Amino acid sequence: MSSASTAETRAGWWLLVPPAAWLSLFFILPLLIVALISLLARGVPVSWELDGGSYLRLIDPLYFGVFLRSLTLAAGTTVLCLLIGYPLAYYIARRPPALRRWLHLMVLVPLWANSLVLVYAWIVLLRPNGLVEQLARWLGLVGEGGFSVLYSPAAVLIGLVYWYLPFMIYPLYASIEKLDFSLLDAARDLGASSVQSFVRVTLPLTLPGVAVGGILVFVETLGAFVVPDLLGGAKSMMLGNLVQQAFLSIPQDWPLGAAAAITIAGFVALGLLLLGGVNRERTP
Repeated sequence: MSSASTAETRAGWWLLVPPAAWLSLFFILPLLIVALISLLARGVPVSWELDGGSYLRLIDPLYFGVFLRSLTLAAGTTVLCLLIGYPLAYYIARRPPALRRWLHLMVLVPLWANSLVLVYAWIVLLRPNGLVEQLARWLGLVGEGGFSVLYSPAAVLIGLVYWYLPFMIYPLYASIEKLDFSLLDAARDLGASSVQSFVRVTLPLTLPGVAVGGILVFVETLGAFVVPDLLGGAKSMMLGNLVQQAFLSIPQDWPLGAAAAITIAGFVALGLLLLGGVNRERTP
């Protein structure tokens, strides 16, 4: 190796020092501190004795119900975002470039507004005698007694799907845009129906986008706390709300909150491993 190549290699390593220091200081170190707190005993707010019982407390029926509810809502949100987002991403990918830009803008608009504003807008829509109930009564779907969606898991699911749908659409769009649509014409020429073409050609080739969007939505939803708190109330608490209450409510329980946070981080790591496996399978 020449001296010039050696110098370039050393310069490249030095360029990694600032981002490595940044990640170590503001990501790895805080994560290690949270992991340490999760292993300590409960105190006011923490007792500096290694215990590890907080992870056992997570399987207590009270907290385990929160865990199962979080998994259920995260999975439901991911499935609904996929069912809504895939056709929408496909439609955007097949439009002319000029129209495509406007459709991109419309997908991004909800992310420009403050999350609290969006959630309060859904409160107005879903509240008793709100617009949703009045529309359902006008369509004859409910009687005069009405129904209540607000402060229920259904309201939380609606809010989560609305908020995280763009995180599903854009990975799907990026994957569908790269698709060679002439393959679909070839499949039809060989006698395949539209459903067969989708199952055998479109879906396998866009599976990386499905995986990325699914992991993004599932992980983000698992740690959500604003939407469940405002649309679901105490009966729809999720892991994000448990972390918030354990650290901020009185009495504080830092080890429990840290254990819940590390559990969420574990799901993030698992999702990244699954994504890496999908990418390796797709790499020729």
